[in-house]
Amino acid sequence: MKQTIRALLGQHPWTDRITVLETVTSTNTIAKELAKQGAPHGTVVLAEQQTGGRGRLGRSFSSPAGRGIYCSVVLRPVLPPQELFRLTPMAAEAVRRAIAEVTGLQPEIKWINDLVLEGRKLCGILTELGANAHGSVDHVVVGIGINCCQKQADFPPELQETAISLAMALGRPVERAAVAAAVLRQLEAAVAALETPAEWMESYRRHCITIGKQVQLIRDEEIRAAYVEGMDDQGALLVRLPDGTRET
Repeated sequence: MKQTIRALLGQHPWTDRITVLETVTSTNTIAKELAKQGAPHGTVVLAEQQTGGRGRLGRSFSSPAGRGIYCSVVLRPVLPPQELFRLTPMAAEAVRRAIAEVTGLQPEIKWINDLVLEGRKLCGILTELGANAHGSVDHVVVGIGINCCQKQADFPPELQETAISLAMALGRPVERAAVAAAVLRQLEAAVAALETPAEWMESYRRHCITIGKQVQLIRDEEIRAAYVEGMDDQGALLVRLPDGTRET
């Protein structure tokens, strides 16, 4: 798969920084270790299978062999931490654009980091920051897991009604390398736009199904109902509580 992705990327600046492994616990784990060893901006780690794929809040991500895109990218953006909050939504928008480009499908985004099709989860994104000795950001690892070629039976029983793959949605096989190459091109473009993110964030808002919905805010043991009015330029939800007060 590596040679095909490289050929599709052509002269892209990340072309020569791609590693494809057979089986790993998690591509994010590998990428974080490479980042600590000084791996350059744009280092890409892909795997055919993950035995311990991770999502947000300690959740797992199903990663059967040869079925999905399991990819992590080392980034070294020169921005203060507060300016990096928008990276996760911009990465989600990058993946959405890549999937639309290659397949014609139009995924929606569930705040903040999941892509969904037909109401089912298609992709998850996990962003992890690493600090240097001075306490500032040394690197960011963006992990992307996309269900590409799975049939329903390839998912664990508990996910068969809530997960979907590109192949399931299209009714035909999908070229994983083509999707991966498009994701890397779009992600590089998103990172380049971090300082001028307006167009990316507006597109994210248009495709975010969480905006305009009733949600639950869960903080420790407290659960409150809220209505999502919008999203700010850093990617935080703007919500209205039943008493009329608003929070970010």
